[in-house]
Amino acid sequence: MKIVILDGHALNPGDLDWKCLDPFGEVTLYDRTATEAEAITRSQGADILLTNKTPITPTLLDACPSVRLVCVQATGYNVVDTAAAKARGIPVCNVPSYGTDAVAQYTFALLLELCHRIGLHDTLVHQGRWSECPDFCFWDTPQMELAGKTIGIIGFGKIGRAVGRIARAFGMNVLAYSRSQCIEGQSIGCYVELDELLQRSDIISLHCPLFPETREIINAQTIARMKDGAILLNTARGPLISEDAVARALHTGKLRGAAMDVVTQEPIPTDSPLLTAPNCILTPHMAWAPTESRARLLNCVADNIRAFLEGHPQNVVNP
Repeated sequence: MKIVILDGHALNPGDLDWKCLDPFGEVTLYDRTATEAEAITRSQGADILLTNKTPITPTLLDACPSVRLVCVQATGYNVVDTAAAKARGIPVCNVPSYGTDAVAQYTFALLLELCHRIGLHDTLVHQGRWSECPDFCFWDTPQMELAGKTIGIIGFGKIGRAVGRIARAFGMNVLAYSRSQCIEGQSIGCYVELDELLQRSDIISLHCPLFPETREIINAQTIARMKDGAILLNTARGPLISEDAVARALHTGKLRGAAMDVVTQEPIPTDSPLLTAPNCILTPHMAWAPTESRARLLNCVADNIRAFLEGHPQNVVNP
């Protein structure tokens, strides 16, 4: 059994151990694969392909007929042409839920940074501003308390509900917009329609999948229905927002602030309107990166391979 890892560096830059894959066969690791041609060359003779962001295209699958399984080292699997894989009898497996706690925690890290600008004030202290201050304290940005505020969570799956539970611990009111409802969700927040969520929320946090109907769900029209001075958070998928519309709303003050760990094109292009928008915190798609969550991800990839070889594939996204 030949296993090829096309872009292993993102998951494991060196602090995890790939040996959990050794029992399944010969493992060939590439840190990065830049082009489709390179991916095709490297995938020759492979039985199992592991990818994070390297596209698995119909052209690649046609050129590599030995491929029997594609394992996505992530929850999102839009980099794989799942229909093309299914047509060739190739299951595509993802890793759901490995980063629920990490992403929920990170969502609040972004929110708290917007509330207090701790990083900025740490820099100012180290620059001598506090030492030179005539008073015992100072702050250069408005400070915001979360208790009593309303957070609207778009997408109330496992991560959205985890964010809701943290919000409740902060004394916040929780609204949720989701295509489905569950008893657990009802115990955390109140399900409402999107318009009501937009109108009532002080903070809006995105946790929905990227589907055609959710692409740019945050746009000029939906922003116009938000409260003046609302805060926007996105730790889900970059294309859920119109970046031009969000940048304009930050410039006009319609949005008090925005914090995003994902953008439409990654890495972010140097001409992105978000880079020059005020009160906009941007981080490089790292909410999933705690060692603990990546270890869970790698172990689940191994479990997915084991289940496939035992004849009962799991976490198949193209059944």
